[in-house]
Amino acid sequence: MDTDHNAPPLNPVPWIVWVFFLPIVGVELAVQLQSVGLMHAGGDMGLRQAMFQKLALIPEVLRREWETGGHPVEELYRVLSYPLVHAGFSDTLFAAVLFLALGKKVGEAFSPLGFAVIVLASTIAGALAYGFLVPELKSSLIGAYPTVYGLIGALTYLLYADLDREGDNRLWAFRMIGFMLGAQLIYAAIFGTNWTWIAELAGCVTGFGFSFAVSPVGFRQLRNWLRHR
Repeated sequence: MDTDHNAPPLNPVPWIVWVFFLPIVGVELAVQLQSVGLMHAGGDMGLRQAMFQKLALIPEVLRREWETGGHPVEELYRVLSYPLVHAGFSDTLFAAVLFLALGKKVGEAFSPLGFAVIVLASTIAGALAYGFLVPELKSSLIGAYPTVYGLIGALTYLLYADLDREGDNRLWAFRMIGFMLGAQLIYAAIFGTNWTWIAELAGCVTGFGFSFAVSPVGFRQLRNWLRHR
């Protein structure tokens, strides 16, 4: 058996993936260091709670900014910052593993700019859907899962494009989305439902839709598809 002694010990991940991945794990690392006394931050409430108050998306604030035309403008950063804070270590770990695995696949198929567009657009779409589609919703939104679902949407597009090129049934591309939604239903049945699935679904749809625009051949495929409708 031939062995490539020059091969890296780990499969390389596109640099743009690390740009978005490291802040997620960095916040959790700081929280864990503070919890064991190796870092002093957050005051009496603890660093996770301090990060929650600083980074979480607050639907009431988002709706108030809409009503006032974007004021106070300094609060608008929350539509992008909420993926950086999670409910706990295991929650962060699961989100980070999914982001890195899916990000590697998507990052290898898209340009760095295209990958950034998918991540940012799905994150913003998740925030807007969560803030506006459920009237009177007050629970804050945290966690990278809407962004992860955006990557699932982009990966679904890649599978869709491959099946289309090979002439196979393109509906098979949506198996991953179906599996994740099924898992959400099971989770909701066991632990009770919340409205975060709206943000995740919005992220997924956005990731899939934007892939047509930012992939190397996506726009041409979309034009051909529309032409044959």
